[in-house]
Amino acid sequence: MNRSSGVLMHISSLYGDYSVGSFGKEAMEFIDFLSESGFSYWQVLPFCMTDDCNSPYKSFSSFGANPLFIDLPTLKYKGLLTDAELWEAKQKAPYLCEYHRLSSERLPLLRIAAGRVGEDEKKEIADFIKKFPPLAETAEFLALREANVGKEWVDWTVDTPDDDELFFWQFIQHEFFTQWSMIKSYANSKGIKIIGDIPIYVAFDSADVWANPHQFKLDKNRRPSCVAGVPPDYFSEDGQLWGNPLYDWNAMKKDGYSWWSRRIEYMLTLFDGVRIDHFRGFESYWSIPADAKTAKEGKWVKGPGRAIVDKIREIAGDRLIIAEDLGDITPAVNSLLKYSKFPGMRVFQFAFLGDEESPHLPHNYVKNSIAYSGTHDNNTLLGYVWELDPETRARVFEYCNCESDDWNRGCVMIIKTLMASHSDTVIFPIQDIFVYGKDTRMNTPGTSESNWAYRITRDQLFAVDRKKFHRLNRLYGRTEN
Repeated sequence: MNRSSGVLMHISSLYGDYSVGSFGKEAMEFIDFLSESGFSYWQVLPFCMTDDCNSPYKSFSSFGANPLFIDLPTLKYKGLLTDAELWEAKQKAPYLCEYHRLSSERLPLLRIAAGRVGEDEKKEIADFIKKFPPLAETAEFLALREANVGKEWVDWTVDTPDDDELFFWQFIQHEFFTQWSMIKSYANSKGIKIIGDIPIYVAFDSADVWANPHQFKLDKNRRPSCVAGVPPDYFSEDGQLWGNPLYDWNAMKKDGYSWWSRRIEYMLTLFDGVRIDHFRGFESYWSIPADAKTAKEGKWVKGPGRAIVDKIREIAGDRLIIAEDLGDITPAVNSLLKYSKFPGMRVFQFAFLGDEESPHLPHNYVKNSIAYSGTHDNNTLLGYVWELDPETRARVFEYCNCESDDWNRGCVMIIKTLMASHSDTVIFPIQDIFVYGKDTRMNTPGTSESNWAYRITRDQLFAVDRKKFHRLNRLYGRTEN
C-alpha cells in the first residue's frame, strides 16, 4: 500500500440548497478539492437510513439507501420534479441538516418524483431490484412497515404491501444507486478512492432481521434474547447499551456466512474499500441481557474469529478493509487483526491517555495502519486541544514541535506530525482541515441530541489553501501528482 492521505466527511455534511448533503454537483466539487489538495481518499459514514436520532448505525436496513442523499436537481433534470417543487424544498439555513423539516417533507416530495417515472425506467428499476435481492427485501420491508402503520415487524398484521408503496421504495434504491455510481466514477477518474463504513450490527426493526430471523439470537417471541454494546470505556462510565440484536454465529457458520458475504459484496460495489466498525466483535463481543438497564450487566462471549475474517478476505481480495480496533483491545484481538492483515486504526486524540507504549502515539504507529486526528465520535482537533489540561496540552505541543501556545498552530503541527508518521494512510475529518472547534463535532457517543447535523458551506471549502495541503502531501510522500 502506497503512502496516502484522505478526508473524512459524510455525505450529509456536504453543502447545497436542500437541507442536507446529496449526490449532486457539490459532491463533485468536493472531489475536485481532494484531488487538487493531494489527497487520495474520501471516507464517508454509513449510507443506510438513520434512526430517530439521525444516526446511521441503527438502520431499517444495512443494505438500503438513505433517501435524503438523492439529489433533487438531478430529479428535476430527469423531468421528475418541477422548478416550483425545487423552490419549495429550498433550505432555510445552510449550516446544519434540517432534519425536522426533512422528516415531514422529503419523502412526500420523492413520492411525487416516483409517480412520474416512465415505463422504460420502471422496467430498468425492476431489473435492478432483481439483481440485488437484499434491496428487494429492503423495499418490501419498508412498504410493509408503512402498511402496518410503523409497527415493529413482530407486530405486523398486514402481510401484503401496497403496490405503489413497494414501487416507491424500489425507485429509491435504484435512484440512489444510480446517482452514487456517477459520483464514485467521477471520484475514481480524479484518482480519488471512496472508503465506506460497515456498522458491525443491525437494528432489530430492520429488513435484515425480518428477512433472516434465524441468523440472530431471538427468543421464542422473536425478540432479542441479548443485545449488543460495549463495557465502560473512555466514552462512558456505564458502557454503551446499543440494543442491537446479536448474531447467531453458529447458524451463520452453517450456511457459510452467506448474509455477511452478501453484505461485503454489496458494500464493495458501492465503495473502493470499507471500514468495519467494532472489528473486535469478531473475536469476542459484549453480550447484554435484553432487559438490562446498563451495559455494565454484559459479559464477553467468543465470536467467530478467523472464520469470518477468511470469508471477508475471500470476497474483498486486494481491496482495502480497515479494521476499527478501538476500545477494549486484548491480545486475542490483536492476534486476529494480525492474522487478517487488515490495517487497524490509530487515533491521535487517544495518544496521551496512557503511557509511552500507547499504540496511538505517532512514534509507535506501524506501517499497516490508518492514522486519524480524530473520528466522527471524537471532538474536533481544536476542541480536543481546547479541553486539555495545561500540562497535557504542553506535552502534546512539545511532542508535535509546536513552540508557541497558539492552539490553531498546535492543530497544524499535529496534522504535520500525522503526515510524517509511519502509517500508510492518514485521514483527517473535514473539521480538522478547517481547524474548527467542538461546536462542529459530528457525534457524541451516549447522547441523543445535536448529533449528525454538521454541514460545511461552499465558501468554507473554497477558502482552504489547496496548494498548502498539496505541498504537505508531497513533502511527506503521500501523493504522486
